[in-house]
Amino acid sequence: MNFSLNAMKKSYPNTRMRRNRSAKFIRNLVRETSFSIDDLIYPIFILPGKNKEQPINSMPGKSRYSVDVLIKKIEKLHKNGLNAIAIFPVIDSKKKSKDAKEAYNQKGLVQTAVRTIKKEYPNLGIITDVALDPYTLSGHDGLIDKNGYVINDKTVGVLKKQALSHAEAGSDIVAPSDMMDGRVLEIRQALEKNKFYNTKILSYAAKYASNFYGPFRDAIDSRKNLSESSKETYQMDFANITEASLEIKLDINEGADMVIIKPGLPYLDIVSKIKRECSVPVFSYHVSGEYSMIKSAALKKYIDEESSVLEAMYCFKRAGCNAVLTYYTPEIIKWLNKN
Repeated sequence: MNFSLNAMKKSYPNTRMRRNRSAKFIRNLVRETSFSIDDLIYPIFILPGKNKEQPINSMPGKSRYSVDVLIKKIEKLHKNGLNAIAIFPVIDSKKKSKDAKEAYNQKGLVQTAVRTIKKEYPNLGIITDVALDPYTLSGHDGLIDKNGYVINDKTVGVLKKQALSHAEAGSDIVAPSDMMDGRVLEIRQALEKNKFYNTKILSYAAKYASNFYGPFRDAIDSRKNLSESSKETYQMDFANITEASLEIKLDINEGADMVIIKPGLPYLDIVSKIKRECSVPVFSYHVSGEYSMIKSAALKKYIDEESSVLEAMYCFKRAGCNAVLTYYTPEIIKWLNKN
């Protein structure tokens, strides 16, 4: 309903907006957006080997884990309500190559981790990243030609093999984050052909060439490989919004079950737009740079960490997110259970 300025003036004191803010119970009753542990996905970095935990310097408080250590870390979180994790591997430099063949090795780090975690926690949802940046010598998400340009169709062929190897290992959701054209269709057809009818595709359908990814590249050890090279020929221009609609609709038509918009908080206008336009679940990624900014400010006592993080989560939900990938998942679970 639209009110003229004069009508609004006449409504006072019949209408006092502060009435429904006057006590906690009424604020709770009229709250428009809800947020719970069910909305969280925990992104985790895994290492080869055993009994390993390596702190990530650019992400204070976060570490990479070997799978045996990770199993123990997950236990309490899963018991306290964690529904899903997203796995990102740190690949031994000796296994990186021009053709990224380690990406679809059935005995590879991700594939082995999925089998191990599923055996221990069969009801925990596992999302696996389908992209080649941990596996390539270039640090790019795809195979490159002699000029350093990422070759789309050859890359898609490798991504298809990678996704299939993840499904065979037991991954619940394969998540292509590479931004190659046509990769969702190729992956969907491969899954259908091999009778993985219930393996879901979470497409990074609108992944922007953002400056907020730096700590992530440290975490998966791809920054030095990427060097000064740019991902702007395949990731989206952060100045664009209409393009996101086309990207997402193409991926839905190709067989994506849900889509993700990345990065998070600076891109909530994209989330809101897509939620209005499309009927599939929309996720967002509270990325490494966002995590590190909040964490650094909290460590300096510039902001209160708990209240700032929870506010951010409500912002994601208010914009229309069905779920949020956030490195703050363990802390949020503790805070929500405490409250």
